Amino acid sequence: MHSPLPVFALLFNALVWGLTWWPFRHMNDAGLHPLWATAVMYIMVLVGLLAFRPGILKQLAAHPGLWVLALSSGLNNVAFNWAITIGDVVRVILLFYLMPAWAILLAWKVLGERPTPAAIARLLLAFAGVFLVIWPKDGGFARLFAALSLADWLALFGGFMFAFTNVTLRRMSSTPGQARMFAMFGGCTLMALLAALVGGRMGLVPAFPAPNASWMITAVVLAVVLAVGNWALQYGASRLAASVTAVVMLSEVAFASVSSVLLGAAQLDARSIFGGALILLAALWSAWPRPAKTTDKAAQSSESPQRCTTP
Repeated sequence: MHSPLPVFALLFNALVWGLTWWPFRHMNDAGLHPLWATAVMYIMVLVGLLAFRPGILKQLAAHPGLWVLALSSGLNNVAFNWAITIGDVVRVILLFYLMPAWAILLAWKVLGERPTPAAIARLLLAFAGVFLVIWPKDGGFARLFAALSLADWLALFGGFMFAFTNVTLRRMSSTPGQARMFAMFGGCTLMALLAALVGGRMGLVPAFPAPNASWMITAVVLAVVLAVGNWALQYGASRLAASVTAVVMLSEVAFASVSSVLLGAAQLDARSIFGGALILLAALWSAWPRPAKTTDKAAQSSESPQRCTTP
């Protein structure tokens, strides 16, 4: 009899990420913008990593290609954290989970993996779902792009960078895991700091606030919870098939949707529900186990999602 602990570990990780919108909004209300919050939390994580693994910097210097991984994972994290703080949580999560579709295109371009007809069908299904989610209530192509908010663009960009991160991880699979981990956390820190500074110059991000107990305690607790969630992901993903991991991790959408609707941070309408169903169907299809000789590599590249976690 197989132990249910790996599945519960993955569910815990999905629950953590599905509820992160709430502490980020709490910190934002307390004066700490999500970009500054992201930087603060990952600085704490980096300090902890260096304390336990001081030789990790040598590994990082020996693999300059890790800067690409740092850039992609950092932008992914920054975009997602900002989007769930300012946007409709359900809409942001659904647009972000276009990631498996982006992975097909990126694997084709970056890894030279030509998509199969089934992969193209999943791609069209996912984009049809996104089209329904973002279609303005008053209709019309002329209003389509005007109706997209900053949160929508951040979610779409974050999902694209999420896919790029996973494709990059596949390309750098021979690189030491600790170095990849440090690059991802370091990228999250650097990109958050850079985005906060640039956003401040543009008037989009307020200056770093004076310390107060509200956001400081929340940041420390969230950093610890994310670290535990990361451990849970590694525990579960290392003991289950990648396709099972991907399906279980989709429960994040349910956790985020239910919590945000109950707490008034999201609204659901028939078009969003139907469009979201198409997006999730495409993601489930990409994760569904297939015979080895018919399994396309582009789908595999999206089956083990990583969000500033240990590969």
